[in-house]
Amino acid sequence: MSAMPAEYNDDLRLAHVLADQVDALTMAKFKSMDFTVETKPDLTPVTDADKDAEDLIRALLGRHRSRDSVLGEEGGTTGHGPRKWVIDPIDGTKNFVRGVPVWATLIALMDGDDIVMGVVSAPALGKRWWAAKGSGAWTGKSLSAASRISVSSVATLADASLSYASLGGWGERGQFEPFITLMLRCWRSRAYGDFWSYMLLAEGAVDIAAEPELSLWDFAALVPIVTEAGGRFTGIGGGSPLTELNAVATNGHLHDEVIEALKIADEPDAHEEKRGGYL
Repeated sequence: MSAMPAEYNDDLRLAHVLADQVDALTMAKFKSMDFTVETKPDLTPVTDADKDAEDLIRALLGRHRSRDSVLGEEGGTTGHGPRKWVIDPIDGTKNFVRGVPVWATLIALMDGDDIVMGVVSAPALGKRWWAAKGSGAWTGKSLSAASRISVSSVATLADASLSYASLGGWGERGQFEPFITLMLRCWRSRAYGDFWSYMLLAEGAVDIAAEPELSLWDFAALVPIVTEAGGRFTGIGGGSPLTELNAVATNGHLHDEVIEALKIADEPDAHEEKRGGYL
């Protein structure tokens, strides 16, 4: 692996240590299926494995990065430092509780408003991906055993593979029909879902990934990996995902066309018409 920018070298190494520790905890729970499942107010599941994993990360960050703040899905924000670690202890909890191996721990670092580092660790798949600002995007078992990854060169929708999480949210957003139309224009569409859509994009196996509604911890770790692999990552409207809280990620070649294809329902009249038809 090539030399990393010195500014985030130590942070990336620490993120790998965090991921190693959490992988051991989550895999033990996953293999034994020994956990309890609760329902959060938004009706999504949460397990004691989610909570234990986030507590472990917070404890380690408290020891090694006590001046940094932490935002986690389960515990909210703690600390007030300008540098913020953003944690999703188990992205893909519904998969986790059903024994589907597509789930991961997402660890990101923000420096001010800039997402500068991301690690995605999916131990049940035996995969890990990471990137720091200016370092390129990588996959492998560790920093010393890594391969650089890059997005595809597919330049037309007719040749493109699109991945998504589910269709329901597009109807709620009033964009069910435009999204289905986009899918049909593509060569192939599959619901790989959650983090995996974006990691397959960064590896060049998928060309487009999109989701209509996200929280910061859902995508923060994904952004640097996609962009350092040569892709683009924006909101559905083409702006920052930090403000739009949704996502369109592509290999770059297809980005403007995808944004344009999904733009129809953002017009107020069309939005109301689609909402009336699909809710």
